[in-house]
Amino acid sequence: MRNRIIGLLAGTALIAASVAGYAEDKKKLVVGFSQIGAESGWRTANTASVKDEAKKRGIDLKFADAQQKQENQIKAIRSFIAQKVDVIAFSPVVETGWEPVLKEAKKAGIPVVLSDRAVEVSDESLYKCFIGSDFVEEGRRAGKWLVEKTGGKAQIAELVGTPGAAPAIDRKKGFEEVIAKYPDMKIIKSQSGDFTRAKGKEVMEAFLKSPEGKNINVLYAHNDDMALGAIQAMEEAGKKPGTDIIIVSIDGVKGAFEAMVAGKLNCTVECNPLIGPQLFDLIEKVAAGKEIPKRVVSEEGVFDQSQAQKELPNRKY
Repeated sequence: MRNRIIGLLAGTALIAASVAGYAEDKKKLVVGFSQIGAESGWRTANTASVKDEAKKRGIDLKFADAQQKQENQIKAIRSFIAQKVDVIAFSPVVETGWEPVLKEAKKAGIPVVLSDRAVEVSDESLYKCFIGSDFVEEGRRAGKWLVEKTGGKAQIAELVGTPGAAPAIDRKKGFEEVIAKYPDMKIIKSQSGDFTRAKGKEVMEAFLKSPEGKNINVLYAHNDDMALGAIQAMEEAGKKPGTDIIIVSIDGVKGAFEAMVAGKLNCTVECNPLIGPQLFDLIEKVAAGKEIPKRVVSEEGVFDQSQAQKELPNRKY
């Protein structure tokens, strides 16, 4: 009788453990995340922040690198839908062209969170939330700093981000909004450097060789990587970056602070990539069916050469 009771208790404990284990498995959140690529130091830091936070929280992260191609992101999102993940998050490479796949996700009952970049859709219920920077405000901050630095007089070369990408559109808009008030501030050359260092260098080389090249005394780059590439082009052309040509860029990566310390870059407007913790706070709430704000903005600052030495050790990306 005693053995039978022990056997029954052991069996009950085994069933309870199995049920608990099953419940744990069921509770494990599965998230599909489509990243743009690895086009810059900023993007690499952003990816690390997302992966590290998912691991810390025990989330099953299905990660896909789109290599800067929208068609790859659409394929990845369709794959996440087929895998029946709990939540889909992605950083869209461009703003438009997402409605069909987002409708598929909605039909499948899978909520979508936008990370870092927004999309342009006719129905905003196709995504739950957008977390990221205010790119228009970043452009404004770059413009305001430049007005103060130049006294409202500048012949500006502009390195634009990826055509159609939200930060490229918005950073241009915010910057132009500010300089429009100053008739002696003009953009005399503007072209996409695709957010990459190599392309930034290539385009800056062409700018300097153009008929307007000798008049350029300011560079506004939509990200630090393009600015760092442009610095190389300036030096190879015999120009002194940061002195002959004032440079303001956006992101706040470590390389930009190093360039400021070296006197080659004048100002960087911060765009914080380390949004993994905030992103997964939102994702967990979405998965639990809780209400979340439609827009969450990251906190950021503006840094110039006078702050670079002190701030450099604090840069995590």
